[in-house]
Amino acid sequence: VLDALEQALWARQPSRDALIHHSDRGSQYVSIRYSERLAEAGIEPSVGSTGDSYDNALAETINGLYKAEVIHRRGPWKSLEAVELATLEWVAWFNHRRLLAPIGYIPPAEAEANYYRSLSEQTVPV
Repeated sequence: VLDALEQALWARQPSRDALIHHSDRGSQYVSIRYSERLAEAGIEPSVGSTGDSYDNALAETINGLYKAEVIHRRGPWKSLEAVELATLEWVAWFNHRRLLAPIGYIPPAEAEANYYRSLSEQTVPV
């Protein structure tokens, strides 16, 4: 989990104090080392409520799609490396090529770019 955090920080290079990291109460997310790394990166931790099935609904939806479209469809798997490669390919496809109806039939990466472009184009009244 710490490796995934490091990869995300390297890839996105967020500005300090601009992020909130929301997770469930899994031991890997509330560990001392993980919490320290979030603090070092200027990321505010947020932990979900116990027993609230709607608390992390978006993440659970993505996990369900991943399992259905990759894990169950393409298995059985011969190695951990094969799963890792398939996961990387699926994440790249999902973010950059999958068209999603709720955001206007464009990929998530394009929707994100459009959002940040619209923020930079807004003028601030003086």
